Amino acid sequence: MSLITVVKSSIWLYCFLLYFSFQSCAQKNKRVEKIVDKDLSKYKTAYFASGCFWCVEAIYETVDGVIEAESGYAGGKIKNPSYEEVCQGNTGHAETIKVYYDSTKVSYQQLVRIFFNSHDPTTRNKQGPDSGTQYRSAIFYQNPTEKKIAQNYIDSLLTGKHFKAITTELSLFTSFYKAENYHQDFKLCNPDHPYIQNVSNPRLKEFQRKEKFNLKN
Repeated sequence: MSLITVVKSSIWLYCFLLYFSFQSCAQKNKRVEKIVDKDLSKYKTAYFASGCFWCVEAIYETVDGVIEAESGYAGGKIKNPSYEEVCQGNTGHAETIKVYYDSTKVSYQQLVRIFFNSHDPTTRNKQGPDSGTQYRSAIFYQNPTEKKIAQNYIDSLLTGKHFKAITTELSLFTSFYKAENYHQDFKLCNPDHPYIQNVSNPRLKEFQRKEKFNLKN
């Protein structure tokens, strides 16, 4: 192999890795914004995982009746995992959103529909440019009613032949660990971040194109 070929190959590999680093959710951002505390005790909660939580948080916060959406980790086997540990894919956690919602404005069933309207539930352990068990599609239900609503919606999608198969995991909720502060309101705090520009924003726009109801003005 000639020296020129080796140099070209090295440059191509460097450019590929640089591009991927800008597209992937698994990267830190040092900008930390002050998170304003809200009294959320009177609202119901729901837990959804569908890829990078930067994207999912931004989607749910556009929904009328959603008071707050927090990024965190659920479905794993260790307590208080760090982002770095979850990204290694060994803790069993999924990047998850805890949704606080006003049930007089939006129902759990509507939140489930929004979940399926905002990601691809047919790809196992993958969403957009992100892959790994931490990016799996999952609904963590808190009671039999939530499980039935989620299962009925999945059945309706399969019966309606929208999808041949759905990989979404239905698991009983056990615990949620809030992610580090720099992950909270990431899209709002980092609008010029390459991942937000190239992945989160297009995903949000596609969701808004599909979802004609329940969006904030």
